[in-house]
Amino acid sequence: MEQTTATAASSQPMVQQNGPEVQTFGSVKLFPIGLTHDTRAYSCQRLNRVLADTQILYSLYKKSHWTVRGATFFQLHQLFDKHAAEQLALVDALAERVQSLGGVAVGDPRHAAELTSIPRPPDGTEQVPAMLSRLLRAHEAILIESREAAARAAEMGDDGTNDLLVSQVVRAGETHVWFLAEHLVETPLARL
Repeated sequence: MEQTTATAASSQPMVQQNGPEVQTFGSVKLFPIGLTHDTRAYSCQRLNRVLADTQILYSLYKKSHWTVRGATFFQLHQLFDKHAAEQLALVDALAERVQSLGGVAVGDPRHAAELTSIPRPPDGTEQVPAMLSRLLRAHEAILIESREAAARAAEMGDDGTNDLLVSQVVRAGETHVWFLAEHLVETPLARL
């Protein structure tokens, strides 16, 4: 009983596959969700900017988590990891919103690095106050971008994008800023 190669079942993985790009970055396919093409294209473009910045912020938190030093090491080590996990959840929510609008989410870290407005940190380790200040500046950039994008999305009738940016990105960012900024208040560790 001989099988032809076209119909034969095989357990061999076909690992060397390549194919054409099926949707270009920046394009928006039609989804019947009651929003115009222009609205969806605008929201995808703004969401991808916030997404790129949030991916970079996530990486900054992980770098800070790994390289923090000093008297507050344990507390900051844990705080940075907690905030990183929350940023990673936002990355997923932002990317899924772009996809649900018919766009293509920025997913490659090298592409995110091209799109981000967050300055690159030094390759080495910074002192804790500089590390905290860098994270605060990144949050502020994301908060400004998110508020502007949310307001315009609301004007265009894109309530889903507005809700995501306001209820998740802005609210989480404001809380993270509060927790980080309080570590920059100069108070003695012990009373003399």
